[in-house]
Amino acid sequence: MDFSISISASPHQTKSPALAVGVFTDGVLSVAADAIDRASNGAVRAVVKTEFTGRVGSTLVLRNLQGVAAPRVVLVGLGKQAEYTPRAHARAEQAFAAFCVQARLTEATSTLAAIDCPTAPVRDRARSAAAACGEATYHYDASFGKPDLNARPKLKKLTLQFADAADRAAATQGLAEGGALAHGMSLARTLGNLPGNICTPTYLGEEAKALGKQFKSISVKVLERKQIEALKMGSFLSVARGSAEEPRFIVLHYKGKPVAAKRGAKTAATGPIVLVGKGITFDSGGISIKPAATMDEMKYDMCGAASVLGTLRAVAEIGLPGEIIGLIPTCENMPSGTANKPGDVVTSMSGQTIEILNTDAEGRLILCDALTYAERFKPAAVIDIATLTGACVVALGKVNTGLFATDDALADALLAAGKQSMDTAWRMPLDDAYQEQLKSNFADMANIGGQPGGAVTAACFLSRFAKAYHWAHLDIAGTAWRGGGDKGSTGRPVPMLLQYLINQS
Repeated sequence: MDFSISISASPHQTKSPALAVGVFTDGVLSVAADAIDRASNGAVRAVVKTEFTGRVGSTLVLRNLQGVAAPRVVLVGLGKQAEYTPRAHARAEQAFAAFCVQARLTEATSTLAAIDCPTAPVRDRARSAAAACGEATYHYDASFGKPDLNARPKLKKLTLQFADAADRAAATQGLAEGGALAHGMSLARTLGNLPGNICTPTYLGEEAKALGKQFKSISVKVLERKQIEALKMGSFLSVARGSAEEPRFIVLHYKGKPVAAKRGAKTAATGPIVLVGKGITFDSGGISIKPAATMDEMKYDMCGAASVLGTLRAVAEIGLPGEIIGLIPTCENMPSGTANKPGDVVTSMSGQTIEILNTDAEGRLILCDALTYAERFKPAAVIDIATLTGACVVALGKVNTGLFATDDALADALLAAGKQSMDTAWRMPLDDAYQEQLKSNFADMANIGGQPGGAVTAACFLSRFAKAYHWAHLDIAGTAWRGGGDKGSTGRPVPMLLQYLINQS
């Protein structure tokens, strides 16, 4: 996808297959819409009075207006001017991009990012426009025998138009970030959407290596079973025992330019930021097998891993300063004669023993060893991302990611990044009292704490392996994919993670 900036105070002279202009409710026109209206002798106001309300995300196409160079002027609803927010702007950009895809256009121009939004600077608005275009043009056909080439979106170029040349630098930076975000989300979504017989632990390892070849700032190591055994990751390996697919432990190391110190700022925490992604490429539940209905969706149990790969791809494309580590423990969770059994006791890399009361609580068993491994990097912060619990879906639905953290500053930074990127999270409790539910008569801890507070006790379990650093846990079980007729990976929380890393840099 090609993104560019144009500077023009005369949108009616813009030669583009489609030109987006914004309209607020009650007939209030954006500056660009007003210019089109004047050039076309009131054509815009005339149609706004009779049939276009300006509802957020609504569109109306005006064709071949007299005095206007663009053959299509697309009116895009912005809602009430006094309530115009970054989310309203994002919905407007998404609506225009969706129109362009549906109309089979190859290029288009949008003036929407030029509209002032009190809580979103130009850079954020340009980033949002590029991300919206990436969302609209995403198309999955990787596992179809004969992909319908005509179904693939044709949109290849989006130009953002501003009247003020002073906006160019910030808009250019925002477009670069938004384009990288779109590419990272596309990678994460495709990995999630691939079936489990294709996207295996070995496949994820090869995808990581491909990133290392594409971006010289990323070095990659893919550890195989013997190397994992040498690390004494007994908890992780216990999950892999039931499958014929070999486990992998993927280590990605991104090195950008050193972070510049801000004048007057306190000395920043040293060490890299570590992202840990759960990579269960298929989760049958193991011996504690899941119900058959919707079990196919358990191919999405590696969306945490996919989000780490997608985020690092975006980071490398932008060239963010700083150092970031990606850790991905990946395997299948299958029932067999060699699989974990309820009641088994395994020893983690940390030396702590775990009684497995439910083999379907396997994500925490692979993550705990990765969290122990993260200590060697002396990290400034560690964030794990996992489709961990159905309890989090019950608590927060499909809207917010569940956020647990042992550090308030880290939690606040992630919440702020989620709000800024419109990839929101909600902080959940992590009180010590919940730890009691993990008590075991036969090991240092059990891997489940019973039904009450299931998402919380899962986070409490992980916290026992993350005491050496500032740590946060993102439970994305409700936000990583959609089910039903609209089934598919969402690419979340790549936007939040990328925004957090941008803000830190």
